[in-house]
Amino acid sequence: MKIIQNYIGVFVACTVIACWFTSLFFLLRWNFEWTNPLVYIMIFIQMHLYTGLFITAHDAMHGTISSNKQLNNFLGYLSVFLYAGFFYNKLYNKHHSHHNHVHTEEDPDFAPHGFWRWYLSFMMNYVTIIQLVIMAIAFNVLKIWVDEKNLLLFWVLPSLLSTFQLFYFGTYLPHKGEHDNEHHASTLSKNHFFAFITCYFFGYHLEHHQKPGMPWWQLYKTK
Repeated sequence: MKIIQNYIGVFVACTVIACWFTSLFFLLRWNFEWTNPLVYIMIFIQMHLYTGLFITAHDAMHGTISSNKQLNNFLGYLSVFLYAGFFYNKLYNKHHSHHNHVHTEEDPDFAPHGFWRWYLSFMMNYVTIIQLVIMAIAFNVLKIWVDEKNLLLFWVLPSLLSTFQLFYFGTYLPHKGEHDNEHHASTLSKNHFFAFITCYFFGYHLEHHQKPGMPWWQLYKTK
């Protein structure tokens, strides 16, 4: 059973990456009209796929993609670098600090502020100068072949929107306020469809902290 789950984990990770890449490839080549409502629908679909990239990297941080450590970490490195030029090892250390020191000064995901100040603190903890340089270089190289409006609309904007999606449903909502459990986390009411479209079941956040070794595509079973 573990071997089967191992293969499924790799398949799920590769599927998310492939869906993101395929969608982005066609969107960057799309000669669209601003009046076409599908344009705005695709922005949110691409946002959701960007969030999937980050969630895939998150699964790698917990070793749930594959028991083959090299393959597991490779998919983690690839996912988070494609997401926005992040470095997996840096995120790995910070994410495990979050699990080990949740709701304390050593928790990089926690800030006792309102939404916007907390979001800014959250982003400042993760975004680096070298990452911004990488993304700026990538943007200017892609401009050689891709129309700038496509880059901004389908590459830049969805990735920025997904940071709000990840932060609101995966950090702010479950960790704000006081809680009566050791993980200082709350959880969404049971609704698997809503839980998936909002943040790949990570609204079931207390359950994730209770069972961090459960991959995102099985997390609904803990509810």
